Amino acid sequence: MAHFINDRAALVAEAVDGLVRASGGRLARLDGDPAIRVVLRAGWTANRVALVSGGGAGHEPAHAGFVGRGLLTAAICGDVFASPSVDAVLAGILAVTGPAGCLLIIKNYAGDRLNFGLAAERARALGLAVETVTVADDVAIPGAAQPRGIAGTLLVHKVAGHAAEAGRPLAEVAAAARAAAAGIRSLGIAVSGCTLPGGTAESRLAPGEAELGLGIHGEPGIERIALPPAADLAGLMTARLAGTLPADGPLALLVNNLGGTTALEMQVLARAVLATTLGARVRLLLGPAAAMTALDMHGASLSLMPLDADTEVALTAATDAPTWPLAVPVVAPATRPLPDRLARQGQEPVPSHDPAVAGAITAVCTALAAAEADLNALDARVGDGDTGTTFATAARAVLAERDRLPQVEPSALCHALSDRLARVAGGSSGVLMSIFFAATGSALAEGAGWPAALTAGAARLQAHGGAKPGDRTLLDALVPALDALAAGGLAAAARAAEAGAAATAGMTRAGTGRSSYLAAADLAGVEDPGAVAVARAFAALTGTAGRPAPA
Repeated sequence: MAHFINDRAALVAEAVDGLVRASGGRLARLDGDPAIRVVLRAGWTANRVALVSGGGAGHEPAHAGFVGRGLLTAAICGDVFASPSVDAVLAGILAVTGPAGCLLIIKNYAGDRLNFGLAAERARALGLAVETVTVADDVAIPGAAQPRGIAGTLLVHKVAGHAAEAGRPLAEVAAAARAAAAGIRSLGIAVSGCTLPGGTAESRLAPGEAELGLGIHGEPGIERIALPPAADLAGLMTARLAGTLPADGPLALLVNNLGGTTALEMQVLARAVLATTLGARVRLLLGPAAAMTALDMHGASLSLMPLDADTEVALTAATDAPTWPLAVPVVAPATRPLPDRLARQGQEPVPSHDPAVAGAITAVCTALAAAEADLNALDARVGDGDTGTTFATAARAVLAERDRLPQVEPSALCHALSDRLARVAGGSSGVLMSIFFAATGSALAEGAGWPAALTAGAARLQAHGGAKPGDRTLLDALVPALDALAAGGLAAAARAAEAGAAATAGMTRAGTGRSSYLAAADLAGVEDPGAVAVARAFAALTGTAGRPAPA
């Protein structure tokens, strides 16, 4: 797998330098030994308790990304997924600790406990006041002797950081951190492992499988499950977490992206979690955000902690660390009604029924919905992979309203189809078909017959879309089909659409759309998905069998 790196051995040092250079002077780093990688607040004057944490790289933005006012004073960066050395931790402590002392926040992994622990002992021997708190928030293994410290560690950073920023003494800062750590519970889920920079991707999960209860170093989860829908997954995870939390009372929730999950998925998961019984108790939400990652792992974790007034103040207090996931109150989603003028002017068309028209609508819509996967597969090779979904979404919406359409009145029917497509169909394909039906309806209203009206619709589509036959679009099937319809009827139109779609596989240059940005080699041999959709529609109208799935 390709990565944007230079030398694997210098990866962490270069990443630390890149972070500091991009901070606008807010951060600094220790210099003099390439094995000691410490990021610290540039303007720190050691007039308060210092907060030091860290661990292996690969969890970015943790830990160095959370150095800032109201959070960490320094972060110690080890190699990828490896604890920093004792000397590195001690260097960080010595660099930021003044008379007020230092608190070390340690994730409960053996390497971190040993290296941070010995560094603390050496710092104490040098006369510094140093306290430690170990975070063990993972609930994956019930009754585990040494639960892991995972994303919940970040909530401890924030609580302790707020106490330190307020000027509280070391004993109180440590007590606040320990109280926070004692109450936080976390659980992770992933559908893939992670890839070490410079390494190759490995897959240990079958399609549709997920690992529940995994850590942040690419290690396998405690349990493999069939990945359920997000709502069921949220119910499963919150049920596991609920048994480890107080039975009632408000909560704070961190929804953490483990590195490779899309923002869309994270938003769906956050919504699903908040909709659970446990989620109903969440008063403060952090994320969804990539906070404690595991490189590019496609997964997420949930961290929950009991919320009282002091904790709420700490979690919502300002910080200048730009990657910190801001805590926001959980409120009902705000909604507004659709604008009145969005509806078509005048009265809605009066529904009417024509068995032949209803049958044609059903046949075309069913065929396009069934073609979703095939069309998406084609579009993934020459576009953005959503043509099938665009057509299928439109088809299902029209099918759902079939009996409310003015089936007996051709012009009104076309305008009604245009209205519905404009409302539900995204992408260029949806709006183009809306234009097509609007123009066809206008031609019908002026007295044109179906073939001439459809041809007028295609002409208007070309005028607005900017494409023409030969540009490798749906027009390469639609225009010859309409020509054949006027001359030879529906069966001839279906054959012409089929031939037109097939011909697009030989077109190695697209005149418009996302395919126009691709090289000839990427287009060769691949039919245009919009043209294939048109061919499927005409085939459905003739009652012929659907075309075989494209290779």
